Amino acid sequence: MPKRVGQKIKMTSIDELLCVPSVSGCDEIEVARIRPFKDHPFKVLDDDKMHELVESIMMNGVLVPVTVRPIEDGTYEMISGHRRLYAVKEIGLEKIPAIVKNYDDDEAVLAMVDSNLQREEILPSEKAFAYKMRYEAMRRQGQRNDLTSSRFGKKLWADQELAKEVGESRGQIHRYLRLVELIPQILDLVDKKTLALATAVEVSFLDHKVQGMLYDYMMENDICKTFQIFALRDYLKENDTITKMELIRILNENAPRDERHRFQKITITKKKLQEYFPTFYTKPQMENVLFRLLEDWKKQNDEEGKT
Repeated sequence: MPKRVGQKIKMTSIDELLCVPSVSGCDEIEVARIRPFKDHPFKVLDDDKMHELVESIMMNGVLVPVTVRPIEDGTYEMISGHRRLYAVKEIGLEKIPAIVKNYDDDEAVLAMVDSNLQREEILPSEKAFAYKMRYEAMRRQGQRNDLTSSRFGKKLWADQELAKEVGESRGQIHRYLRLVELIPQILDLVDKKTLALATAVEVSFLDHKVQGMLYDYMMENDICKTFQIFALRDYLKENDTITKMELIRILNENAPRDERHRFQKITITKKKLQEYFPTFYTKPQMENVLFRLLEDWKKQNDEEGKT
């Protein structure tokens, strides 16, 4: 039986990993010279999909070039391809195939948002900031005499055009635009589908201090419903400020009725009390201590609401 001759294993070279596509105007650009897009609204996550992208580039190279625009000092700003750039950096490549476009600021925003809206999964927070950037860029372009007639026409507004281009209703566009007014903690609840979009829109009309108190309430109790936020906003229409205790009262009074959670009676076991009180304390003495502590707690919460 003939002996098998050992075969040489061909290792993929750096040039093969880059796999520069034969696209007109495509160049190899040093990774170190590419900056992320300013205020890029789309998250680049080190998740399973990113790991798949890294493996794909290691096996096949960068099949689709990124798009960049020149800025200053020989550097470039990323327009499309933030995830590919991240993957290339993970692998350790020094260059990436790129198409260079001479976009102005507004053209860059429109191109960046359009390219990223093609993704399968987009978080509400990503849509919110992306729509806002695109909406503002479109409004600026619509105000220019050289673009007004050709881009929007006489009767078409930026929000209508945006709704048409992204496949949303005009009302839904404005709902997403409201989300940028939320504090990050509450916006995160929307991304996690814990807080309904319609409720989040109503929350966005509250100032950030009240949103902070509302977030604390939801973490300690339950996620609020839209009608609770309506009640809170009605109170604030007639009052300039609100304390934390007043906020809790309004939300509790307007919460969905559930007898299991209604305040009726609290029982503290003898064993639990002995952890905090000396054995010689009488019942009236323990009650006095508890009520003094509760009074201090109430004052502290009232002061926090006023500051």
